[in-house]
Amino acid sequence: MLVKTRFGSLISTVTVTLAISSLGTMSGCASNDDASGRQALVGSSDVSGPSNMFGGPSYQGEPALVVTATLVRAGGGAEEFSFAKALVTMLGEEIVNAEVAKLIQQYGQEEVDIFIGGMDLAVNLSLKHATQAGITLPAPAELNGIELAETLVSAGTAPDGTFWSGYLFDKAVSNGIHHQVMVDINSSVGYEADLITHKILNQAMYDVAQVLGMKQVKLAGLH
Repeated sequence: MLVKTRFGSLISTVTVTLAISSLGTMSGCASNDDASGRQALVGSSDVSGPSNMFGGPSYQGEPALVVTATLVRAGGGAEEFSFAKALVTMLGEEIVNAEVAKLIQQYGQEEVDIFIGGMDLAVNLSLKHATQAGITLPAPAELNGIELAETLVSAGTAPDGTFWSGYLFDKAVSNGIHHQVMVDINSSVGYEADLITHKILNQAMYDVAQVLGMKQVKLAGLH
């Protein structure tokens, strides 16, 4: 899957030097067949802070960096990350192609292209800011594709059961780095593109939850 968008030239200027350390997976990581252990990867549900820019509560706890490291690996690594590749790694081409076709019908090709490019940019900027802050990702967790998808849905699901993009980004890299990335994106490619990325991710991850049988997950108001 190759998506060319307005984000392309900006993504190419983001230098990502984040090294995946040789640390073992974080304590509490479970075997592949231990659902409760996978759930522990997503961290606490500390929502004491204000709402995120595009809706939903903010997460103020420690980020679930082992999940972030696993997503980065699924997308081809820190220096060549592709959200499209990560989706295929997690769900397989058949499910991804069906979901992309559904999203194009719902939002149009242009907005879906913005979404895919926006996710690439968001991850790359997150890694850049993490590197500048002296943060090193742990080794990825041993999760297969479906397990990683389930973990990401769980990580982005707020205490009321609603999946929010902002809550996932807070969990992935911390609320502080998420805020820095939002500032970068809004000042470079614009507020509207940022909104579209959050909006479609809300819908896409809700759709993924339904495919995976996570029927308890609710659809965010922004979708």
